Amino acid sequence: MEAFRTQERLILASGSPRRRDFLAELGLVFEVLVTDIDETSQAGEQPVDFVARLAREKGQAVDQPDAWVLAADTVVVVDGDILGKPGDEDEACAMLMLLSGRWHEVWTGFSLCRQATGELCTKTVCTKVRFIPLTPELCRAYVRTGEPLDKAGAYGIQGKGCFLVPEISGSYTNVVGLPMAEVLDALLHHKVIALMNGL
Repeated sequence: MEAFRTQERLILASGSPRRRDFLAELGLVFEVLVTDIDETSQAGEQPVDFVARLAREKGQAVDQPDAWVLAADTVVVVDGDILGKPGDEDEACAMLMLLSGRWHEVWTGFSLCRQATGELCTKTVCTKVRFIPLTPELCRAYVRTGEPLDKAGAYGIQGKGCFLVPEISGSYTNVVGLPMAEVLDALLHHKVIALMNGL
């Protein structure tokens, strides 16, 4: 028996299989509509503002006024700089060596909106992540698996890259791509979903 029931039309504005899995595992009913927006950061824009803005823009780009739209954006930040997805294996290795043996931040912004009523909820969540010390050989071995090439910051904590991370401070699901505690709170607050009867 599921814990939640979906009582409003819900759209996930993301092609991320990990975000889809998080919602599906809770038994939520939703559609997926991916929008294409410019993801270039603005001059002087801080990571927290960047992910919040992109989440809002992704959600508002979905032309389904009566539906609730959930959108998100996640970035890896080190020394105040945003690390995107690596362009090739050499860039992936360089990113991993930059993260080696130290803490970095993972920021996710998410937006829940319904255009017909003008309702909008945008929140940001930060998780601190510590990497083990890495050697160039270990980086290269991980990069050869192919996993880092489509991941921000060149690693996936939920996959083969789990061995890189001995410690986190904050939400694990945020590092994967969607801070589920905060997202569920927003969905419940706006009555997009509800607890199943009897719970």
